[in-house]
Amino acid sequence: MLHPSYADLIEAVNSSIEEGEDPVVKSRYSIVMATAKRARQLIAGDEALVDAKGKKALSIAVEELHQGKVTITGEENENEESN
Repeated sequence: MLHPSYADLIEAVNSSIEEGEDPVVKSRYSIVMATAKRARQLIAGDEALVDAKGKKALSIAVEELHQGKVTITGEENENEESN
């Protein structure tokens, strides 16, 4: 079983949203895509933002997301930042 659960991760990611704003994450798919992307970054050599001793890249990515060390941005925001 995955810990934290998808529901916990969605709640953690959306915790900084003010009342009336759309949530950043609405589905499990978004969580899976975000953690997979971060895990690939870690494998490529990015530094872990949490204790990584003895953990695999995906576990580290999930923990970083749950603790708020990394954030998820919308696709349109990502395209704007790269220009």
